[in-house]
Amino acid sequence: YLSLDRRKIPGLILGGDAVSWLRKGIWCKTEKMKHSKLPAIFAFFMCEVLHFFNLIGSPKGPTQKMNLFQSITSALDNTLASDPTAVIFGEDVAFGGVFRCTVGLRDKYGKDRVFNTPLCEQGIVGFGIGVAVAGATAIAEIQFADYIFPAFDQIVNEAAKYRYRSGNLFDCGNLTIRAPWGCVGHGALYHSQSPEAFFAHCPGLKIVIPRGPIQAKGLLLSCIADKNPCIFFEPKILYRAAVEQVPEEPYTIPLSQAEILQEGSDVTLVSWGTQIHVLKEVASMAQEKLGVSCEVIDLQTILPWDIETVCKSVVKTGRLLISHEAPVTGGFAAEISSTVQEECFLNLEAPISRVCGYDTPFPHIFEPFYTPDKWKCFEAIKKMINY
Repeated sequence: YLSLDRRKIPGLILGGDAVSWLRKGIWCKTEKMKHSKLPAIFAFFMCEVLHFFNLIGSPKGPTQKMNLFQSITSALDNTLASDPTAVIFGEDVAFGGVFRCTVGLRDKYGKDRVFNTPLCEQGIVGFGIGVAVAGATAIAEIQFADYIFPAFDQIVNEAAKYRYRSGNLFDCGNLTIRAPWGCVGHGALYHSQSPEAFFAHCPGLKIVIPRGPIQAKGLLLSCIADKNPCIFFEPKILYRAAVEQVPEEPYTIPLSQAEILQEGSDVTLVSWGTQIHVLKEVASMAQEKLGVSCEVIDLQTILPWDIETVCKSVVKTGRLLISHEAPVTGGFAAEISSTVQEECFLNLEAPISRVCGYDTPFPHIFEPFYTPDKWKCFEAIKKMINY
């Protein structure tokens, strides 16, 4: 019943995702069975068998040890190789960019496909919209997420609304905007910001933030393939810090699908990007020091976000902590908190906790006091448990 070709299972590439998807009892559909449904127990059995024989699993082919920026380079390389219309452009991308994410690509694919632009973010995104509308694959780089604001009008009023205002006659869904994001230890107010919440208020966009090299490549390729304009924020503090065995061949990870990194029964911890690593450490601390079992969820896609996974977890645990680096007021944690309160009110055992940045500009020497570190999150867990 299940096609053995993984390409016939829409949206499922990584084995762990497939197993968890089927274990949840979601009906399994294949290209050959568009109108058929497999009972969850049979789907679970089939998945386990296929997984055992390595027919469903991580992408085939060789892997290579990569850090996060190298996995980004690999994704861009795969795209340029497979899509002759794809172009990469931005400030200093021709020589590799300030974080070396495009290093070697101009020499390999030519100056007409990987090229520098003037120092004008509005122009970079405006040009990208035009390229995408013309039918090519446009991959724009904003050198730092802090400098995306001059392009805000082009992203929010043009890219996000292009399909809607034309009644789907035209669109710029082939546009992907990349930008280094988040704190880095010394970036201060102009090289440390996390502006995802500004764009989460705008229908028509997709916003994605990976936590490591494997996710970065798979999610970036999904953004590039997606037929909606996407903003792909890259945690710059992880560019060289995070290292994993990453498949050299292209693969995708589904957008708008959160990942449960650790199952638990007492508290749900939700975050994305760099902060997810903080919460994993907090979960270990809570188990060791308090005997508290934490479920850790990486949201991965900010817009549209995976409401179902988060709410199911909160129904089970009765408590929710959300953490991000951006200021607490109007941060995306507020949207998650509001939605969970509406959907899971009778299941909550304690008020939802938000552990976020302060409502100040991002400081320089006071960055360690500003960021929501493990101790702040740990104290929030203790408060919820003792409520």
